[in-house]
Amino acid sequence: MSPRRPAVNAELRRRSRERLLRATVELVAERGYEATTLGDIADRSGSARGLISYYFPGKRHLLQSAVHRLMHLRVEEALLRAPAPHGENAGDETLARAIDAVLTIAVDQPVLMRAHMAGLLQQEGFVHCVEQQRLGTLLRGALVAHGSADPETDYPILRALLMGAVVAVLLPGAALPAARLRAELFDRYRLEWERGFPPSSETAPAPDGPAAPPAPATDG
Repeated sequence: MSPRRPAVNAELRRRSRERLLRATVELVAERGYEATTLGDIADRSGSARGLISYYFPGKRHLLQSAVHRLMHLRVEEALLRAPAPHGENAGDETLARAIDAVLTIAVDQPVLMRAHMAGLLQQEGFVHCVEQQRLGTLLRGALVAHGSADPETDYPILRALLMGAVVAVLLPGAALPAARLRAELFDRYRLEWERGFPPSSETAPAPDGPAAPPAPATDG
């Protein structure tokens, strides 16, 4: 039997890696980080235990990559959802969709995202993996569409604001409503509440901060 072509081997490795990432998301969301073992992940993905070490140096690295992949896919899905952003406000719609996609993950996957955010504060810190780079590319693109002239400077700010919003949604005993945080982010980037995917049962909360000055009086 002739050996497999390099392209075939690369595709098999890609699929194997993605199975591990999907299994990690599923299990940590179901059981939490501490209760999920690498053996559990290998079994769920149908992979050999040693394959995890081939792709990832540790469990925290695996979790970060898995969550960044989930975020990348959710943001990409939101940006591609019909109707596509178009017209003079297409950039606002693009950024609004990206923000909504990230906030929705925090609301829908609290156990997973708490584990992820806790991991970022561990000694390993922030992992610059392929999945994170793909997410970063999408968010930079959203900023460019919105009008950023310096996305390399603006991207870390957006990332920090999104991370802060996710923590605020998840903080036990002091969580803030996602709609409140959405309003703050939309106000920061001058986005209309109706952009993106607004909560169907929510009206726009007024963002915190100093009140706007009264409009000047006009004759007539």
